[in-house]
Amino acid sequence: MTETILIVMAGWLAIMLLGVPIFASMGLAAAAFVWWGGFPGIVIPQKIAQAANSFPLLAAPFFILMGNLMNSAGITERIFAFAKVLVGWWRGGLCHANIIGSVIFAGMSGSAVADAAGLGTVEIKAMTDAGYDKETAAAVTAASATIGPIIPPSLPMVIYGVVAEASIGGLFIAAIIPGLMMAGAMMALVWHMARKRDMPRETFPSLCDVWVAFRDAFWAIMAPVLLIGGMLSGIFTPTEAAAVAAFYALILGLFIYRDFSIRELPRIILNTVETTGVVLAVVMCAVLFGWALSVSRLPQFVGGTIIGWSDNPLVILLIVNLLLLVVGCFMESIAAILILVPILVPVALQVGIDPIQFGVIFVLNLMIGTLTPPVGIVLFVISKVADLPLERVTRATAPFLVPLIAVLAAISLWPPLTTFLPGQVFGR
Repeated sequence: MTETILIVMAGWLAIMLLGVPIFASMGLAAAAFVWWGGFPGIVIPQKIAQAANSFPLLAAPFFILMGNLMNSAGITERIFAFAKVLVGWWRGGLCHANIIGSVIFAGMSGSAVADAAGLGTVEIKAMTDAGYDKETAAAVTAASATIGPIIPPSLPMVIYGVVAEASIGGLFIAAIIPGLMMAGAMMALVWHMARKRDMPRETFPSLCDVWVAFRDAFWAIMAPVLLIGGMLSGIFTPTEAAAVAAFYALILGLFIYRDFSIRELPRIILNTVETTGVVLAVVMCAVLFGWALSVSRLPQFVGGTIIGWSDNPLVILLIVNLLLLVVGCFMESIAAILILVPILVPVALQVGIDPIQFGVIFVLNLMIGTLTPPVGIVLFVISKVADLPLERVTRATAPFLVPLIAVLAAISLWPPLTTFLPGQVFGR
């Protein structure tokens, strides 16, 4: 069976390279395995239906809807204005404001692409108008966008939790410290760059300026507070939190900020349905493909091979990190999670690595991949937003890989960075 799945996987990679959508290529590969292995055809609809019938997966469309509503409600300008009055007066202050804005926005969108496209338009224009060069503005915006899927809510964390059968609430809480560490590490790099390049700074704000910016952004800032606070207190599950957050975003856009009308709701809902449909198609086909991998015993073969090299958890994490950093250069994050989690999580569990820690490491690796060519999706988005060639954006962003990899190393070497908060909240 292992030889069969390897042949099927080779065929899957070949048709995917020909431009066949990833969900279709995975579905075709799994169907070929079912036929070749002599399994009854009823397995295909059973596994696809089983994948869709998932309560935790309900969080995905609600978080997508929340992000779309927030992007339509004029939230980005208010968040960036608030971040600017906080740190804009520092040397290179708009770079710091860019990062802080992404931390706040991360608590609403859960998507690196949404962060890059939503905040990016506002931030890059503000920075270039203030005298920053386009490359610096684009690089900071691209790097800070990777915080989006780390700080909860996070669509990749939801997908990982569903596939790995790990606590989504635990993953959300575990990612808070690494997300803040990412912001701190990037701000440290910006501080060094600002002094070296003599970057501009904004005038020191008056108390009135601070109050106005805080007042305008208050209800937006309360979104992540509502989300995380509700989960920490046990008032609602992550799936229920997603529904509450979407409803909150709707009230915010229609009645608080009034930046969109009911007439725009069909467009927003249609965008949400389209995005959710793509995600769900990938999930369903990936679950079928994951079943094929499991039946073929490929995960056991790969796990035995890796553990044959070493059963030291740190060595295993080093191997996994290197593998995922390479994979992230060539594969979109959700697809990588769906394909590799069934193979790598059993290996992690076998050597005693906490599945929550492993999940945060997994997602952070793939977020770093969004900044690396040839398939760095955030680089493509920022290149379009900033109207810069991809090569220039890639070169400018490269220094920000250093603090991100430093955080990745820290959470790999010291598990309490990801396990302490879930332990306090859930008694794990």
